[in-house]
Amino acid sequence: MANTASAEKRNRQAQKRRARNVRVRTGVKSAVKKVREALSRGDAAAAKAALPAAEKALSTATSKGVMHRNAAARRIARLAKAVAHPPKAAEAKA
Repeated sequence: MANTASAEKRNRQAQKRRARNVRVRTGVKSAVKKVREALSRGDAAAAKAALPAAEKALSTATSKGVMHRNAAARRIARLAKAVAHPPKAAEAKA
């Protein structure tokens, strides 16, 4: 438990930051999941349509300091590669 006013303030700030970070991280996971699910269904068009939203979510997470820029860049590159070369429908279901 915080004993000083400054410690109480830091605790309030940490709670706000954590709430924001959780919200941003959840948005990233949801956007990436939409792309991956479309790929697993073999729906290349839906995956291509969902990719910009995933890229934006990852870039936003980077700009807010929730995610490291190289980690976001790596994820964007892997998603873009997966969308550019989608697995065949038979392979996706295997």
